[in-house]
Amino acid sequence: MTARKFLIHGLIAGLAAGLLAFFVAHQVGEPHVETAIALEEAGSEPASEAGAGEEGHSHGERAEVSRANQRTFGLVTGTLAVGTALGGLVGLLAAFAMGRLGRFSPAESTAAVTLIGFVSFALLPFLKYPATPPAVGSGDTIGDRTSYYFIFLVISLVAAVAATMLARQLYARNGGYAAVLGGSAVYLVAIIVAAVAMPTVNELGDFPADTLWSFRISSLYTLATMWGVIGIVLTGLVLRSTAQVKRESERRDLVASL
Repeated sequence: MTARKFLIHGLIAGLAAGLLAFFVAHQVGEPHVETAIALEEAGSEPASEAGAGEEGHSHGERAEVSRANQRTFGLVTGTLAVGTALGGLVGLLAAFAMGRLGRFSPAESTAAVTLIGFVSFALLPFLKYPATPPAVGSGDTIGDRTSYYFIFLVISLVAAVAATMLARQLYARNGGYAAVLGGSAVYLVAIIVAAVAMPTVNELGDFPADTLWSFRISSLYTLATMWGVIGIVLTGLVLRSTAQVKRESERRDLVASL
């Protein structure tokens, strides 16, 4: 199988993932976003009535994208774009990993790459710096919060790469159990140290904790759907292509032997 084949499979998987992630985000996440927006608007009403009544109305009229479009066309466009790009990237990484993860078959190495990517690129950074709805967090600290997230993301990815390289070496010397145990231990130690050392963001204020929790859980569901569908579809496509290549090879060998 070629890298081009992996890329095409990844793009197809990412497109499917984007569609299903949109469904989850729209049905599970958007109600909590609406609640957060209502709380934000309710909190800003006194300030608007105090001195910016007419200006607040004119600001609302200048809004180019309505909330209805944001939660439908805007959301589906975003999830499709992110899903397709992410699927293509995972496909290319799976192509690079083929033959480099011990005795894993192409489908098994693809599944492993997706799992490692989900944990290091999505899950752990989310757990350290989870998504926040409107009305949570100060606008003055958004730059710092974004920087913290991306720094932690880079640390997580570097740790994942280092742990994978170590696991490859341990696999050659001591087998699969030692490889999984050693690689996982290195990654966990590195990520725990980073999580403890990096700043903690706590800007909840008087925002309802149950609404924040529900929003973050729904965001995690969307992430898990995106990565899960990419992993399942991409692995299935790679497995099917591998089987086709094997059948063609066996047929050529049979013809050559006649």
